[in-house]
Amino acid sequence: MIDGIWWLVILCAVIAVLWFVAKSRGAKAGEKQSGAKSKNVTPNDALQKTSAILKQYFANYRVTRKANHLLVSQQGKKIAMITIDKKIAEGQRSLGDVPVINYHRVPSRAQLTASLQDAE
Repeated sequence: MIDGIWWLVILCAVIAVLWFVAKSRGAKAGEKQSGAKSKNVTPNDALQKTSAILKQYFANYRVTRKANHLLVSQQGKKIAMITIDKKIAEGQRSLGDVPVINYHRVPSRAQLTASLQDAE
C-alpha cells in the first residue's frame, strides 16, 4: 500500500516540475515575440511627424502622445484627438465633448489649422 502512494507522490512531483518548466519557457518565448511586434514599441512615424508639426507651428497647444493617437489640449482643456488610420474614414467625429480627427497620412499645416479651428 505504501509503495502505491509513493509512486503517486513522485508522479505528481514530476508533473508539477514539468509544468513549471513549460510555463517559464513559454513566458520567455512570449516576451521575445511580443517585444518585437508590439504596437507600443513600434512608433507610428506619421503620428511622430504630426506631433512635430504641432509642436513647431502651434506653440499654444500642448500635445500628448498616446499609443495610437495624439491628444491636443490648450490650458488644460482637451481640444481634439488626432488619429492616423487608413482603415477609418477620414474626417471628424466626436468622442464625448472631444472631436476625434482622423487622417490617412501626415496632415499639412493648413489642414491642421483648419481642423483645430473647427475643433475649438
